Amino acid sequence: MDQEEALTAVDSIVTQFNTYEDFLDSQITTMDLYYLEDEGLARQLVELGYRGTGEVVKREDFEARKAAIEIARLAERTQRKTLTSAGKDLQDNFLKALAMREEDNRNGKMSSVIFIRDRNSHGQEVSGYIDYAHRLKIEDFEVYFSGKRRLLPRHTDMSFYNWDSHIAVWKSTPNYQVIADNPEGLLFKYKRDRKILRVDPKAQPGDNSTRTPIQTELYIQAVIFDHISRRKT
Repeated sequence: MDQEEALTAVDSIVTQFNTYEDFLDSQITTMDLYYLEDEGLARQLVELGYRGTGEVVKREDFEARKAAIEIARLAERTQRKTLTSAGKDLQDNFLKALAMREEDNRNGKMSSVIFIRDRNSHGQEVSGYIDYAHRLKIEDFEVYFSGKRRLLPRHTDMSFYNWDSHIAVWKSTPNYQVIADNPEGLLFKYKRDRKILRVDPKAQPGDNSTRTPIQTELYIQAVIFDHISRRKT
């Protein structure tokens, strides 16, 4: 039996029995108890491999795999709890699109850039590009997924433009380097794999990247760019 098969066998046993003693007891036959007349001795013989009807599993291996499986279970449950979109009755396509991408942006499997164009609370038309993964880390998205507030670009995002005051701001994030002074227009370089993301609708978005316009009632215009990093971490 190779290492992978051995781990699979141990995992099967670990998930079947709550304690190592329960596993040992399952290996003891009525005949063993009849001749040995001592349950403790019977358990010791099974643990040493002298008795038993199945796989020999050491106590330390059982307890180590039991702990590892429990840690993985708790981590998965914690991850589900941290998804602020979980359990929300989302009606608009934009919020549904964000919810679909939330987990992968949190764990680094995907990096999404959100373009939004709409009017702010002062009635001014604004637009900008938002590093979704970065905003998820520094802000609670509960207010957006619950519909209490609308997600809008800020001066601290990757780019911000106020069409009324003509104020334009660019800012790199932990995930992207902003390249503003380029003949091709505004570019974003993903820092992990150094791939260029092109946001010009007339151009291809770049390697391992996609551009998805979102039909939404919340904004004048919304587009999501998704980038999948191929760099091994």
